Amino acid sequence: MSQTQKDRPWLFRTYAGHSTAAASNALYRGNLAKGQTGLSVAFDLPTQTGYDSDHQLAAGEVGKVGVPVCHLGDMRTLFNDIPLEQMNTSMTINATAPWLLALYIAVAEEQGADVSKLQGTVQNDIIKEYLSRGTYICPPEPSLRMITDVAAYTREHLPKWNPMNVCSYHLQEAGATPEQELAFALATATAVLDDLKDKVPAENFPAMVGRISFFVNAGIRFVTELCKMRAFVELWDEICQDRYGVEDPKFRRFRYGVQVNSLGLTEQQPENNVYRILIEMLAVTLSKKARARAVQLPAWNEALGLPRPWDQQWSLRMQQILAYETDLLEYDDLFDENPAIDRKVNALKDGARAELKQIDGMGGAVGAIAYMKGRLVESNSDRIGGIETGDTTVVGVNKWQAGEASPLTAGDDAIMVADAKAEADQLKRLTAWKADRNEEDVTSALASLCDAAKDGSNIMVPSIQCAKVGVTTGEWANVVRGVFGQYRAPTGVSANPSNRTEGLDEIRDQVDAVSKALGRRLKFLVGKPGLDGHSNGAEQIAARARDCGMEITYEGIRLTPEELVEAAKKDEAHVIGLSILSGSHIPLIANFMDQMRAAGLVHIPVIAGGIIPDEDAEKLRAMGVAKVYTPKDFELNKIMGDIVTLVDPSAMAAE
Repeated sequence: MSQTQKDRPWLFRTYAGHSTAAASNALYRGNLAKGQTGLSVAFDLPTQTGYDSDHQLAAGEVGKVGVPVCHLGDMRTLFNDIPLEQMNTSMTINATAPWLLALYIAVAEEQGADVSKLQGTVQNDIIKEYLSRGTYICPPEPSLRMITDVAAYTREHLPKWNPMNVCSYHLQEAGATPEQELAFALATATAVLDDLKDKVPAENFPAMVGRISFFVNAGIRFVTELCKMRAFVELWDEICQDRYGVEDPKFRRFRYGVQVNSLGLTEQQPENNVYRILIEMLAVTLSKKARARAVQLPAWNEALGLPRPWDQQWSLRMQQILAYETDLLEYDDLFDENPAIDRKVNALKDGARAELKQIDGMGGAVGAIAYMKGRLVESNSDRIGGIETGDTTVVGVNKWQAGEASPLTAGDDAIMVADAKAEADQLKRLTAWKADRNEEDVTSALASLCDAAKDGSNIMVPSIQCAKVGVTTGEWANVVRGVFGQYRAPTGVSANPSNRTEGLDEIRDQVDAVSKALGRRLKFLVGKPGLDGHSNGAEQIAARARDCGMEITYEGIRLTPEELVEAAKKDEAHVIGLSILSGSHIPLIANFMDQMRAAGLVHIPVIAGGIIPDEDAEKLRAMGVAKVYTPKDFELNKIMGDIVTLVDPSAMAAE
């Protein structure tokens, strides 16, 4: 009997990087030895936002949420003993994507690789950074230009490389409905292709359309998510054919990688996350016509902190068991001609088309950034409200909270922590790197980069030259900032209250009473110090406080402790809330509290939120932080009640 022909499995990836290039390299080689078939590189926030590890804004952030890469030496170490010509590498990098790709090319050339054979992806999606992730640098127009510079360069020199990964993943993390995720991602893709058309020969444009890939999210409502992926496939084929006249079906293929939903990972009963991750993976693997080309799964304990290699191995084994032990890859699409699936797919397509029409009417994705951001904040408010009221069940969080203590979280080594000495080691090596290079070559290369940025030449050519002579990430980005300027994206939080006031009457009365006692409206300053761009929590706290009747100040992400202290003084804030999700809460809040004392503002209560272990919460309280909140504190109204109590003159007098 002949053996059944099986499809090739998707690429198995694990999103990883931490501490230093050397530590991350060891992790990558270990994962590859366990059967991982592609790399997915996480960079730290200074690298993502274009700062060297020794910049004042990088303090406390180095190596926290990814690997620091300041120069060619770091990139060389990161891929030591990993032959890049044989590897498929995904780099989650956006604002500094041209630079990190330049470093990657330079290392590949040092290895003797045929650059034309390099395979992989740079995410390179700035528009979603304005909407959800926050690691942008420049305004939209020059950012779009750099995206298409990368695309045009790869067409000529790296034909197997995906120059852009349209990322709807973070849109869902920011609260997008399936229809919004479809529409906002497709609008981003068309904005890029519209800009790219004039940068490549007409005969090569269809092939470039075929190189655009996507990176999506799969949530727990896996039937809806499966239908969303089928809708993506059909809508993308429609756009490629109707808008761009692409005739070859292979260039209209919707190619995507996926990380399943991290937003839904719970701090409470974290072992339940194993089931969530597995179910979400099914949404992007079961339907052959809409199957992911690459899958990376979070670890079960990422809501608690940095996963260990064993935790990542567990997620990798999920993929391998599905691909190699089951018979999934032996069958045609399981959902063709299923009326329930077809109805849902068509409904999602109709909703996405309506959103796309609205965005097109605003001039496309770039013109609609403020509109899309506002829509995401509203949708996220609805999502959180559903969990608060119990309309949405989250097992172990708002239902069936009683349970046994997990042995998986017991012991000192249950969660890996970033090496406390890693930042000092990185700074030492950065200083040595700068001392050993030829400064004349560096100055000349940076001048060429500046000229290209100004005259419209492709930015990749001088970027590669900068990489080879030892330019650093911060130096490259400083040129980009100098020519194109910096940008502050809309927050999506209007100063005007929403109509979402159900269940807020009691708190609104309390706010009114305390405001009367204070002699003016209760003023709440919400801030995000440091480089962390995950703003969802801060936005929802600010929006709920506004709807409860407080006067809010929220200016968005990446404010320094100095700027926030100055804002507190200027606005005469009654209470300050700090949100930090990068793991850098201890050094950033310590700095902030020192400056509050120096400014004579210690009378203003400070609350903090983030992924904060219990022992760190104790340290923050010892610094003077009044309240500490983590993802398990999902009841926003309770937090609002705490804020009112903190500033209530009668409560303070009674203490």
